[in-house]
Amino acid sequence: MNYEINMHLNDIAVIRLFGELDHHETEKIRTHISKTILQGNLSTIIWNLERLNFMDSSGIGLILGRMRELNAVNGQTIILNPSNTMKKIFQFSGLASFMMEGTEADAILHARGIVNG
Repeated sequence: MNYEINMHLNDIAVIRLFGELDHHETEKIRTHISKTILQGNLSTIIWNLERLNFMDSSGIGLILGRMRELNAVNGQTIILNPSNTMKKIFQFSGLASFMMEGTEADAILHARGIVNG
């Protein structure tokens, strides 16, 4: 398995992606996280890409699709620690404003509207 999903207080999902994300892995994650979104409790998805080495176009589609599902319930998306190559892809995809560097704890505080400093 190339991913982990951890829930924080039932409303924030932290999805950690590892290694390579291809079409096959994307389908597994899509099914799992879409069920969680449809249950109606999820307000935020934090995609931790720190340990992701490669993502094809299905990975971009996975993130964009979950963003659309979350937007329907006024949810938010944070793309955490993408590689330099992935940063460029997300910028070209219009997702630059969703990217963030830092720890998962920082991202959870950010999602909750708490800003350090």
